Amino acid sequence: MQRRSFLLTSAAAMTWLSGPAAAPMPGGKVVDETAPGSPTAPNGESIHAAQPHSITAATRLLFVSGQIPVDAQGEAPQDFSGQCALAWANLETQLRAADMDLQHLAKLTVFLARGSDRKREREIRRRLLAGRADPAVSVVVTGIYDEAWRIEIEAIALA
Repeated sequence: MQRRSFLLTSAAAMTWLSGPAAAPMPGGKVVDETAPGSPTAPNGESIHAAQPHSITAATRLLFVSGQIPVDAQGEAPQDFSGQCALAWANLETQLRAADMDLQHLAKLTVFLARGSDRKREREIRRRLLAGRADPAVSVVVTGIYDEAWRIEIEAIALA
């Protein structure tokens, strides 16, 4: 019974988010507003330890479950860079299916099987998103469903 109540509440919230009250406003967009006093790097750039995003308009909200580094044949590359590229390609496929792209990303959660892959993941992500999007990002180092997979990416996109 509790699960049913939760699902009904979630459905009502999604209807509210996507209904007429969320009609686009002129010039609506996701705005990155780093809070005053947030940590900064020595060069003065925000470290983005906290990334608040103010959303001024959105009519569509897309939740993308974990995109894994597996191709259409069920194969995963052996190396991390190949797995990372494939997981991102799979994410982009899901975004395109919803008539969205990387610029619509508002939140990413990246799951890594190995902490040693953090730097390479960040480099690849920054290269892919440069000039397109600056979503809030969480990186979690944890066990992943299949031991051969070293990355999984979840996303929330707004359009």
